[in-house]
Parts: sequence; structure tokens; C-alpha cells
Amino acid sequence: MYSNGDIFVGEIIGTAILILFGAGVCAAVTLNYSKAKSAGWVAIAFGWGLGVLAGAYTAAPLSGGHLNPAVTLGSAVAGGTPWSKVPLYMAAQLIGALIGAALTWGVYYAQFAANSQADKAQPTLGIFSTGPEVRKPVANLVTETIATVGLVLPILFFGENKGIGIGPIPGTAGGVYGSGINVLLVALLVVGIGLSLGGPTGYAINPARDLGPRIAHALLPIPNKGTSDWGYAWVPVAGPLIGAVLSALIYNAAF
Repeated sequence: MYSNGDIFVGEIIGTAILILFGAGVCAAVTLNYSKAKSAGWVAIAFGWGLGVLAGAYTAAPLSGGHLNPAVTLGSAVAGGTPWSKVPLYMAAQLIGALIGAALTWGVYYAQFAANSQADKAQPTLGIFSTGPEVRKPVANLVTETIATVGLVLPILFFGENKGIGIGPIPGTAGGVYGSGINVLLVALLVVGIGLSLGGPTGYAINPARDLGPRIAHALLPIPNKGTSDWGYAWVPVAGPLIGAVLSALIYNAAF
């Protein structure tokens, strides 16, 4: 069983690394005067996947490396993570996401400043948080729900294959990764979701990943940053949580 202190530290550090890589690749592709400008969606999908890889490898020994309230909730409903630990996981993930977003801003500080002075300044919210290409809240919610099922359900089912067990198997103390190869599998799963299901909404599939950086965007002194779009913010929180519960219910029904 992971201690409360280890969970708190592990999830903060791991989630901060995840967001640093993920928001970092979005900044690299978006901002003027970045060497990776216009590298495209494939670069973004792999950047987020590698962020999962780095963050989960780092956090796994301390906390199990959830990095995502949807993963934590799905594991709890499926019988893996103790319910008493869920608020601690989620609080640490949100704090880590805030820190990761602030670090991204620090890395690209000069580019943010130069972007605001450019003839064609690029919007900055998309670096930090997700947004829909077609703004239809119900459809956007369905997209985020299904995409999260595409993440959480495989993680839970992988746990039934004892060769790659990363689900809520008895004795795992809430951890979702059993070995190094399992972290790689989930990282590739995230890349696949980004490439296949990320087009409509930007695939938050993680409430902390969207909410933490959105708060950071609102608080940071980013020149000409515009709105943080709080009217949409509930969708990338509610959709992944609904998807997590559905995944766990399917898992429990099957096993």
C-alpha cells in the first residue's frame, strides 16, 4: 500500500512531467519563433504519449503513476484503488498539472512574449487546455466520454492478462502499472487515442490535464492571452469522469 505522502509527491511530480511534455509540444507546434512550429497533430499526439511515458515511469514507484483522475476513479469503481485515497490522488494530480503548465510557460516565456508582438499572434489557450472544433456541448461530452473509455477500459482489461497486469488486480495497492513495458503500452495507447479520437475536442481524457492548465492560463501573465473559456471547461472534466465510471462498470460486468 502506498503511503499518503508518497501518493501526494508521486502524483504531483508525475503529472507535472506529463503536462510539461504535453503542453510543451503544443507550445512548440503553436507559437511563433519555435523551431517546431507547424509540426502538426502527429507531433502533438506523440508528445503527449511520451509525456505519459516519462511521468508514469517517474511516479509509478511512489504512487502507481495514475496521473489522471479518470484512471483513479475507474480503478476505484473496479475495486483497485481504495476510495479513501481517491481525493488525495485527484488533489495531487490537479496541483501537478498546475505546476507542469507553469513550467511550460517558463520554458517558452520568450516565445509567448514574441508571439504577442507578431503580426499574426497565435491563440494561447490551446497550448494549455482543450477545445472543440465544432462547439456542440452534448456531442463534445460524448466524444470525451468515449475517448476516455478508450483509455480506461483497456487499462482495466489489461490487468486480466497476468503477463502485462496493469489493472486493479488484488495486491496492487491501486497501482496501474506492473512493470516498465506496461508504462510503454499505456503511452502508446494515449498516442493511438490522440491520432484516432482526438480530432473533435483535442482529447482531454483527463480532468486534471485540462482543468489545471486552464487555471494556470487564467492566472499567468501571458500577453494578449484572451479568454480561458470557462463556459466549456466542464466538458473535459465531466466527460472523462463519466467514461471512467462506464469503463469500470463494463469491467465489473465482464469479470
